[in-house]
Amino acid sequence: MTTPFTIRSLQAFAYRYPLTTPVVTSFGRMTSRPAVFVRVEDDDGVVGWGEAWCNFPSPGAEHRARLLNETLAPLVIGQRVAAPAELFEHLTQATAVLALQSGEAGPFAQTISGIDLAVWDLFARRQATPLWRLLGGAGPRIQVYASGLNPTGTEAMAEAALRQGYRALKLKVGFGAELDGANLAALRRLLGDGPLAADANQAWSVDEALALAPRLAAFDLAWLEEPIRADRPRAEWQQLRAGLDLPLAAGENITSRGGFGDAISGGELDVIQPDIAKWGGLSLCADIAGAIRAAGKRFCPHYLGGGLGLLASAHLLAGIGGDGLLEVDCNHNPLRDRFCGPVATVSDGWIELSEAPGIGLDPDLEAIAAWRTA
Repeated sequence: MTTPFTIRSLQAFAYRYPLTTPVVTSFGRMTSRPAVFVRVEDDDGVVGWGEAWCNFPSPGAEHRARLLNETLAPLVIGQRVAAPAELFEHLTQATAVLALQSGEAGPFAQTISGIDLAVWDLFARRQATPLWRLLGGAGPRIQVYASGLNPTGTEAMAEAALRQGYRALKLKVGFGAELDGANLAALRRLLGDGPLAADANQAWSVDEALALAPRLAAFDLAWLEEPIRADRPRAEWQQLRAGLDLPLAAGENITSRGGFGDAISGGELDVIQPDIAKWGGLSLCADIAGAIRAAGKRFCPHYLGGGLGLLASAHLLAGIGGDGLLEVDCNHNPLRDRFCGPVATVSDGWIELSEAPGIGLDPDLEAIAAWRTA
């Protein structure tokens, strides 16, 4: 056990990198890549880094940075902490009414998650141990896959990812049966029998997903992700499970202990994908990830953002172990690539984390000062 420590400061920094080629999903486009990085320092001068999910809506990064600096920082500074989960629960309880009153449960959950990741990093650094080992990991090597393949320019993106060392891919679908089918066929040719997944981003109804099932089955998918809205009744997910002969995945839009409990205990999902920067941080998602594995399901952390949250997600996967793969978006994003450390170095589908304390990286924010927005 580490000696309790007091939080001396908390700062959040918002950044936005403009894109020439938008990131496209079935529900919208991203014309820039945002990130909100969180810095926490204790009274001994030890610093930890985290990240809060902020992709949508378009001014989400600046909003969450202000929420962190103006609303949450006063609740954190001066707090005595013996374990990260203590601060997570304190912040969740202290902001529960405000989140309800403002109708902003999501932004509060995301900003608290960012703080939680920073405190876990600080906690591991105080113990001079890598975060993956603190979380129970036996080794630093994990498998990765390249995600975010757009419906246009798909083959070129996939070829670039394979040259970088990736051996598994995930395609965005939901753009019409003909285009989706052509892209899946092209990727299957490139990959051979390597893992290929598809993410519909909640694009379809149950009937639409079931109608597409024969086409999808031809591509031997590792999983089909969020074919319907995440908030649809469980009976609809059960209907999908009964009618689709391929693994189903979801989890990035599950935002409660009960929701994950149902996903783990139920038979609908084969792959479960918590996003530690979006809900739950490590304080909740580490236990959830362990429960996913214990239930015989596949834990594959979801991630779409900057490098610090991606690196923390890698440490969680290494800490939990199993046959899961880490999601690494392959669209251009220097806010990710400059700060994800060893995740940027892929060798035959694998990465290897370092033995450095915490997440093993201290970001050089001066190098991205031109893209700071808040």
